[in-house]
Amino acid sequence: MKEKLEKLTALREAAKLGGGLDKLKAQAKKGKLSARERIELLVDEGSFEETDMFVKQRSKDLGLDKIDILGDGVITGFAKVNGKPIALFSQDFTVLGGSLSETNAQKICKVMEAAMKLGIPIIGLNDSGGARIQEGVGSLGGYADIFLLNTLASGVVPQISVILGPCAGGAVYSPAITDFVFMVKNLSYMFVTGPNVVKTVTHEEITFEELGGADTHASKSGVAHFAFDNEVETLQNVRRMIDYIPMNYKDRPEDITYSEKNHDLIKIDDLIPDSSNKPYDMKEIINLLIDSDSFMEVHKDYAQNIIVGFARIGGMSVGIVANQPAHLAGVLDINSSVKGARFVRFCDAFNIPLLVFVDVPGFLPGTDQEWNGIIKHGAKLLYAFCEATVPKVTVITRKAYGGAYDVMNSKHIRGDFNFAWPTAEIAVMGPKGAVEIIFKKEIAAAADPEAELNNKVNEYVEKFANPFVAAERGYLDGIILPHETRDKLIYVFNLLKTKVDTNPKKKHGNIPL
Repeated sequence: MKEKLEKLTALREAAKLGGGLDKLKAQAKKGKLSARERIELLVDEGSFEETDMFVKQRSKDLGLDKIDILGDGVITGFAKVNGKPIALFSQDFTVLGGSLSETNAQKICKVMEAAMKLGIPIIGLNDSGGARIQEGVGSLGGYADIFLLNTLASGVVPQISVILGPCAGGAVYSPAITDFVFMVKNLSYMFVTGPNVVKTVTHEEITFEELGGADTHASKSGVAHFAFDNEVETLQNVRRMIDYIPMNYKDRPEDITYSEKNHDLIKIDDLIPDSSNKPYDMKEIINLLIDSDSFMEVHKDYAQNIIVGFARIGGMSVGIVANQPAHLAGVLDINSSVKGARFVRFCDAFNIPLLVFVDVPGFLPGTDQEWNGIIKHGAKLLYAFCEATVPKVTVITRKAYGGAYDVMNSKHIRGDFNFAWPTAEIAVMGPKGAVEIIFKKEIAAAADPEAELNNKVNEYVEKFANPFVAAERGYLDGIILPHETRDKLIYVFNLLKTKVDTNPKKKHGNIPL
């Protein structure tokens, strides 16, 4: 009996070494944590229960018959993060570069299937050179098995991908299907084809970092939702995100006790500039209204004309979508529409109420936007808000012009409570453009066309640069003072906890992709 116990202990210790001490040291020299160190940082202390520790790869071709490593390059199991159960896998680069094999994929699929049955989030720590070339179609099939489960799990349980090294070729499509992608600056990268292939095909000279690094994907492509300076900070923020989201689509985000009474709200009354064309930072308004230090911005450096992220208000978790007048005047364009739509759909899938702040002059004009499909991409944001059945609350702070007024969770698309500040301007378009169309002949025929234009603009402003016409029609539930907003929001979100709304029965809608 003693010998058997000792054998088990020895095998466990061997499995924990992955590709061996030398390769673990080489990993550390590159400034990278090991697969097991990452798990320790991510999960609650002592909570990790490993599965399939003794799995080995089965291929015997092209030298693989000499490989006899327990675990086969990926660590899988279950743990708790902030007391909440999660499923996870962590790829081990010390074992054949973390390459995906048939058995390696089976381990990942096994925990993913279990996560769906258990109704718990899936977190993937990715650090892999890609498919194991020696296995050929076996490894490719393994990727496809994972892709299928990513798709089936979408909207069932939250899926978070953390890129902690290379992620190239077919490997990128698993993180792309998941809900959120975290990357580490100067350490992780993602691309379909690497710099060498790019150079061969297009003759471009480009580095790994420029092509697919964290900064690139966080600011240019939008593939990464978060980019942090190091692995520790990245994993800490994954832990933080778990606090805002529920376990599955049947669950609701957890409220926390919040009793702060000293919100300095009176200064919010002075944040909207006197000139309607002057920018201001919507984040100042957000941070004054939500619980202190609770805003976790998503896609911070991408499509900055719209702000999305998680926050708490009165201890309740909400998803925030807000136009940003400080960037491109808060206009909606292709990237901001897609960014907003993706976030809205995540919140709706997992019962996270939506709080929308509106200051939008419309959709961005121009041939670049039109030829690249602003119509269909803008429709994605409209579709997402229309489809969402979670509690939806809107505050119009200033401009709400044209179709963008409709899109930004207006009353007409099932906004539950729609408020406006006295500074709100709700109209088909801006005063000058509207007057130049409506009174074109009168202005041209006037003795002083410029003076006539100014008079007509002033008339238009008097009629539309306020929220009262919309309120008269019931398109607003109230016109409120800025400093009253926080209390109103806490009240209505508490009221909306019992909201039930449904969409017509169908297989699924056909969002304009």
